[in-house]
Amino acid sequence: MKAQRGDSLNRIGTLQDDSTTVPPITDFRYHSSFSSSIKKQPVSAFFFIPCVQAYRQKLIENLSLDSQGRPFKIMVFRGSPKSSRKSIRFVDELRQEVAAIFEKDCKQTPYRCIPKGEKRVLDAPRLRNDYYSNIMSWGMNNILAVALGPELYLWNSEDQAVHKLLQVRGGNDWPTSVTWSEDARTLAIGYMCSNLQLWDVESSKLIRSLQGHSGRIASTAWNGHILTSGSRDKSIINHDVRAANSLASCIKRHADEVCGLKWSTEGNRLASGGNENLLYIWEASKMSSSKFLHRLSDHCAAVKALAWCPYQNNVLASGGGLSDGCIKIWNTEKGICINNIETKAQICGLEWNRHHKEILSGHGYSIRENQNKLCLWRYPSMTKVGELGNHKSRIINLCQSPDGITVISAGADETLRFWDVFGPPTAGAGNSMVSDLQGLLSFRTSLLR
Repeated sequence: MKAQRGDSLNRIGTLQDDSTTVPPITDFRYHSSFSSSIKKQPVSAFFFIPCVQAYRQKLIENLSLDSQGRPFKIMVFRGSPKSSRKSIRFVDELRQEVAAIFEKDCKQTPYRCIPKGEKRVLDAPRLRNDYYSNIMSWGMNNILAVALGPELYLWNSEDQAVHKLLQVRGGNDWPTSVTWSEDARTLAIGYMCSNLQLWDVESSKLIRSLQGHSGRIASTAWNGHILTSGSRDKSIINHDVRAANSLASCIKRHADEVCGLKWSTEGNRLASGGNENLLYIWEASKMSSSKFLHRLSDHCAAVKALAWCPYQNNVLASGGGLSDGCIKIWNTEKGICINNIETKAQICGLEWNRHHKEILSGHGYSIRENQNKLCLWRYPSMTKVGELGNHKSRIINLCQSPDGITVISAGADETLRFWDVFGPPTAGAGNSMVSDLQGLLSFRTSLLR
C-alpha cells in the first residue's frame, strides 16, 4: 500500500443553510395614504374597520402620549426626557417574538460541516470485491489491519509504516474476516477454507488455530476473552480463547451464511445477520441453549451491516443488501423497529458517530441513487445530513479510528479512503447551532497526517 496524491486534500467543509425570505414589516404606500387622510379630516369623522382602528389607537398610545396618558412636550429643557413605558414594553415583546422565531428556524435547519474530499487515499491492490467479507479492522493500538487477496498487511497510522503479517500459499484460500481484540494484542483472522487463527502482531507469530467451522468465516467479533465467529456453514461459534478446548457454544439457527456479527458495548447482547435476510438478537447468558431473544425478519436482503448505538445500549442499527436498501433502527429490549429509512442502495457498512448523534452508511450497488457513496444521517430523525465519496466502485467495508474521528472506506476500486467525517468531540456537543459551529472550527484536528 502506498499513498496516492490524495494525501493532501482540500478539507474546507460546506456550510449548509436554508435561507428564508423575511416579509416586509410595513407597507409604506398604505401608511402614506393613511397619514395624509388623517391631516385632511377631523378625528371624529373617521369610521374605520376594526384592524385600522386598532392600528390608529396603537399609534396614538405609543407616539403621542407619555406614561401618564398626557401629550408629549416636543421641547423640554429641564429634567430628563420622559419615555413611554408602553412603547418599551411593546418593543421588548417584538424582540422576544423575533428571537423565538429565529431560534425555531435554527433548530429546524441545523448547520453541519461536511468534508469535500478524503484526507488520505491508499492503494489496496487485490482487495477482493466480496460483499460478504469483513477484511478491515482498526485496533486501539492505532494499527489498521487489512486483507488484500492472500496477504494481510498492517498499516501504522502514526508513522505510516507498512508491514506484511502473512501470505497464504495456494490459490484456494485467503483471509475473509479480520478483527482486533479489544486490547489490540491479538488479531483474529478467518479464512475462506474455514480456518480461524489468532496472531500476536507484536511478534508476528501465530498463537493458535481454532476449529469448528466447515465453511468460510466471513464475520468475527470479540467480547472480552470470547471470540465469536460466523460461517457459511450457517453456524455461530463462541470460542473461549483462554481454554485449551476453546469451543464454548455452537448455535445453528440461521438458514444461510452468517455474514454479520456485532457485540453490544456492554457485552450482554449479540446481533447476528444472515444471508437469508434474518436478524437475530442473543442474550450472552443464554447462548449455550441456542435460545434467541428476538428473531427479526423485516429486511428483504442479506443483513451484513450492524452497529450498536454508543449512547443507547439497547439500540441497534442494521442495513440490508441490494434488494432491501434500508437502514433500520431497533429497540432490542422490545424487539421492535423504531425507525426505517430507504437508501435505495446496497448497505455494506454502518458506523455510529461517538461524538454527535449521527450514523454513517457505506453503499455499494444501487438502482437509482447513493451508489458507491457514504451517507451521513442525523439520529434519531434519520434525516440525511449529506453525502460524500469518490469511490469508482462499490464500498466493501467501513471501520472507525480509535478516537472516533476518522472513518475508512475500503472499495472494490482497490483503494482505502480516509474521511474526517465525524470530527472531534466538542463541549456540550449536540444538535444546536453553537455546537455545530464549534465542530466546524475544530474540524481540522485529526490523528492522521
